[in-house]
Amino acid sequence: MKQKNSFSGQIGFVFAAAGSAVGVGNLWRFPYLAAKDGGGLFLIIYLALVLTVGFVLLTTDIAIGRKTGKSAIYAYESMRKKWKFLGVITFLVPVLIMTYYAVIGGWILRYIVIYLTSSGKQAVADDCFTAFISSPSSVWYGLIFMLLTALIVYNGVEEGIERVSKFIMPVLLIMVIGIAIFSLTLKTTLDDGTVRTGLQGLKVYMKPDLTGITVGRFLQITLDAMSQLFFSLSVSMGIMITYGSYVKKDVDLNKAVSQIEIMDTGVAFLAGVMIIPAVFVFSGLDGMSAGPGLMFVSLPKVFYSMGTVGRVIGILFFVLAGFAALTSCISVLESITANCMELFHTERKKTTRVLSVIYLIATAVIALGYSIFYVEVALPNGSTGQLLDIMDYISNSFMMPFISLLSAILIGWIMKPSWIAKEMELNGEKFKRKKLYNVMMRYIMPVIMVILFLQSTGVLNLIMK
Repeated sequence: MKQKNSFSGQIGFVFAAAGSAVGVGNLWRFPYLAAKDGGGLFLIIYLALVLTVGFVLLTTDIAIGRKTGKSAIYAYESMRKKWKFLGVITFLVPVLIMTYYAVIGGWILRYIVIYLTSSGKQAVADDCFTAFISSPSSVWYGLIFMLLTALIVYNGVEEGIERVSKFIMPVLLIMVIGIAIFSLTLKTTLDDGTVRTGLQGLKVYMKPDLTGITVGRFLQITLDAMSQLFFSLSVSMGIMITYGSYVKKDVDLNKAVSQIEIMDTGVAFLAGVMIIPAVFVFSGLDGMSAGPGLMFVSLPKVFYSMGTVGRVIGILFFVLAGFAALTSCISVLESITANCMELFHTERKKTTRVLSVIYLIATAVIALGYSIFYVEVALPNGSTGQLLDIMDYISNSFMMPFISLLSAILIGWIMKPSWIAKEMELNGEKFKRKKLYNVMMRYIMPVIMVILFLQSTGVLNLIMK
């Protein structure tokens, strides 16, 4: 069944796709990894991967979507009937991600409320974040965020998703640039008279640190950058296939892919400029903890250290994070909605209503995973986690590298790269990176994805020991 909805044009598609790609992971995970993995060294590796692996994965998903006019399940089936299973696996990734993304959105919403109603002092209390997520009342914030997401998807592609993305993305870009510039102007004098400045923090961020570099260390940094790529570009989860199915045939996909790459990577880089200098000035690099610790613990302390202006920056930052979470959450729910519309031959509004009920329940369960439904499970990658961490591990660390591996085999050796190239050259446009795409898809992608899959399941660590 051909999708009846579509984006109005290239700008609408690029903003929506970039909105999906620019998520919370760009704002906390990218800066953390850059600080942990040698600053400029990580940036160089990540940029190289974006221009090669990221380009291949993004091009493949979008071209598959537009060429077939279908979402993941039926897109793969229309290519090869025996490969419908890959579409089903791909569909399951957003199904799992949607169970917890609104929960994270709810956390951000809570901090927006804190900064709007107080000086931000509450946010720097030692147990603020932990006390909040471990309280059953935290569930309401996640439910509100989920309802907002569902309302936008309910209104369709052009009137809902595209309209919101066209507003949010320019605002988000302006806010990121503005806070990044402000971050570079910061400075503080320590008790011993040493002065720390934002520009010193920028040097820490940008300068490649080769201290203690080994082959194993280089490989780990590369794997970190690769895993960030999945977070960042929304690839191998069916979202870009769905969005690609809404793209009109007169849109130049070559330009669109490049614009999405630039916008997404630019925001990730600027997020580092925004966060690392500020954290460096007020906390050194000790505050660069992973995950929620950076966004909900370290940064509020930085904002509070700024005095009155810190409250304003805190409001701006969490509104910015809320926008990023919302556009990503919308794309995840839209992917699920589009697949269900095709599977059950139902119209959008009815499908969205049913999915809203399902995911309001799922959001509540995951949000309560830190209180009423608390569990602690050992994961194959060596970490332990609650319900949210389990869903995140299965979808991002296990399924996405596996999907990319199978996709490389299907496109590289069964359909052949020329199948994608024809769609990229549909209107006479030149597929400038065709040779790169062919080599990457057939020979390099399968190897990279096998390594990443082994690493995410803990097998690679055992081998290296």
